[in-house]
Amino acid sequence: MARADSGDSDSPEREIRLVKNPDGQWTARDLRVGVTAQCKSREIALDNLDAVIEAVKGNGGRSPTDEEIRDLGVDPEVARSQSDELPDALQ
Repeated sequence: MARADSGDSDSPEREIRLVKNPDGQWTARDLRVGVTAQCKSREIALDNLDAVIEAVKGNGGRSPTDEEIRDLGVDPEVARSQSDELPDALQ
C-alpha cells in the first residue's frame, strides 16, 4: 500500500488523487509533490507513485546499468562521455 513520504500513510500533508481511466489503467497523483504514476492495478499505481516520489526527492532511484543503457540503443561509453550540461531547451 502507498506510504507517505513522512512514513505515515495518514499524514495530513499528503493528498493523492486516484482515478480509473477508460482504458482500465489506474492513475495515482500526489497533489502536493505534483507527480503521477499509473498501472493496471490501483495498488501498483500507488506503489509506483511512492517510488516516483522517492526518486524525485533524492531518496530513491539508481544509475542505470550498462545493459539497461544498451537496451535503450545507447552505447554506455558514449553516454558517459557526454557533457553534463543541459541542452539549451532544458536550461
